[in-house]
Amino acid sequence: MAALRGLLDRPLASYYLLLSSAGLLLLIGLTMVFSATSVRDYAEGGNATATLAKQAIFAVIGIVAFWACQRLPTRTFRAVAWPALGVSVVLLLLLNALMALQSLAGVRRIGPFYADLNWLHLGPIQLQPSELAKFALVLWGADVIARKGAKLGWWRELATPLFPVVGLLFVLVGYNDLGTMLCLLALVVGLLWAAGVRLRVFATLTAVGLLGIGLLVAVASLGAGSGERGAENYRLARLTNFIDPPPPEQCKLEECYQMVQARYAIENGGWFGTGLGKSTLKWEWLPAAENDFIFAVIAEELGVVGCGVVVVLFAVLAYTGLRIARRVADPFRRLAAAGATAWLVGQAVINIGGVVGLLPLTGVPLPFISDGGSALVVTLAAIGMLASFARAEPDAARALHARPPARWVRLVWAPLPPLPGRRRAGAPPAARARVPRERRGDDQAAPRVRGDRTGRGSANERRR
Repeated sequence: MAALRGLLDRPLASYYLLLSSAGLLLLIGLTMVFSATSVRDYAEGGNATATLAKQAIFAVIGIVAFWACQRLPTRTFRAVAWPALGVSVVLLLLLNALMALQSLAGVRRIGPFYADLNWLHLGPIQLQPSELAKFALVLWGADVIARKGAKLGWWRELATPLFPVVGLLFVLVGYNDLGTMLCLLALVVGLLWAAGVRLRVFATLTAVGLLGIGLLVAVASLGAGSGERGAENYRLARLTNFIDPPPPEQCKLEECYQMVQARYAIENGGWFGTGLGKSTLKWEWLPAAENDFIFAVIAEELGVVGCGVVVVLFAVLAYTGLRIARRVADPFRRLAAAGATAWLVGQAVINIGGVVGLLPLTGVPLPFISDGGSALVVTLAAIGMLASFARAEPDAARALHARPPARWVRLVWAPLPPLPGRRRAGAPPAARARVPRERRGDDQAAPRVRGDRTGRGSANERRR
């Protein structure tokens, strides 16, 4: 423990912990995506690496986003917060409008735009607006709360503009995807917790959130979002199956087929798994094996040991994010780090809890590991922002300036962070207070008498 504490006390410990945990999770994700999709890809197209190649391309794009975000200063993140939020709201409105037209009027396409559940297709480009909304809410929420400062104790400061915008995002995202809305809720809770908001605010938010979730669950049977008019309310079925599961014979056939197959995969894996690539339930038995239920494939192939490694890496990521939030001095950095950590770790908890049966199924991907381009790129961009904050910790900034890396390393990797408490270059000096004219006259008329050096005189005179 002494050696571990010594390692954690190093100035750049947060930075290296963040890079190692995120890098290992990304490597595990690429490996498991190949394992979960190779057989199907080979059977359908004769190329076992088709899905892996696509995921690797998005991983490279995500690494570029990570590199760019860790080079950006705080003022840039705050400057892009409002435009990113506006773009996210516009894309979500477009997605929901296309889904409503498809459900009510049967219109599937408007020019190059068409929607497919949570995906918006802009010609050849396919993206998930909800993933961009997560990152935008982190930046915008941290900027708004940091500007309000101590005024957050008043309800009207929270009500304008934080709560209306958050409520709008909840409705736009939850209309199609209730699981992603829960991730946004975890993000907002992380922001408010880091800001020191009172507990009664959390109690009120919990009540309003439960009411909103109930309404979103109810409207699925009316054809809203991903639901269908006249069909079974699948959101309500997921909740009732979790609270009161049906008999196994009925569950195997339709209502909770996916959950049962995940249990079979976990049971088949045991402690040490069947071996990498030797899963059998991924062969069209387990739905969404490469996405929402990839943790079940990990459990079958790598066993409890492999699942434990993944959980430990997410725990290290959670510790590192909160450590960064505690150590940085800037309020925006502290809030953004706490919000991003709550988002990533909360999404991992929701996914893993649904797969193993501790939480209801929501259909959210596992960060870094599940197949999906938009989610991976945005997640790595958030890690890049956290890496920028980790380098800006006071001890880390002093250590980097004390022994700066080579110039080509700074040009290729990341520039030096600003020293804590150092005035920006080019900033004007503080203005000196002007002395009133009457006071100047008094001072000239009665010059100040210095105390003698023998120790006589008042303490104030000796201090002067």
